[in-house]
Amino acid sequence: MKKELEIPEGTKVDIANEDILVKGEKGEVSRKLSHPKIVLKKNDKKIFIETKDEKKKTLAILGTWIVHIKNLFRGVREGYEYRMKISHVHFPMNVSVQDDKIVIKNFLGQKQDRCAKIIEGVEIKIDGDDLIVKGVDKEKVGQTAANIESATRLRTRRDRRIFSDGIFIVSKGEEVKGD
Repeated sequence: MKKELEIPEGTKVDIANEDILVKGEKGEVSRKLSHPKIVLKKNDKKIFIETKDEKKKTLAILGTWIVHIKNLFRGVREGYEYRMKISHVHFPMNVSVQDDKIVIKNFLGQKQDRCAKIIEGVEIKIDGDDLIVKGVDKEKVGQTAANIESATRLRTRRDRRIFSDGIFIVSKGEEVKGD
């Protein structure tokens, strides 16, 4: 089976061994795609993904590769953006960015700060009670947002309906042009 993907204009693709590097106007992203029965090739305008194995599992991996490559294209052209909301009912939270982590102070009145790791290549902007996580790699942006959300997870037996404090993902998707 042979599938082909068209390379969008303004996007450069380099394939070396099992690595694919995609460059565009927003930046560059690389990804390692390896499977013994699937071959990745490229010409001027298209990427070809080939396999001689017609097994269901191999074809599923081939489809996954196609989606990953499309995500790489979309990331370098449009970027990814997760919007998060800082919600505090009981105690006012103080959220700040320090180097490669987000520091959350006074979460539920706790003396100890909570921290969330910011993965390299991800940009964070705090605007009042809104937190915007941006980047070109979908996985890194999503993982950073998940790190922030899990840093404010309730660790004791508190009722979530009453203690609705935390930082929550409100929307995911492509970057908004106006920001």
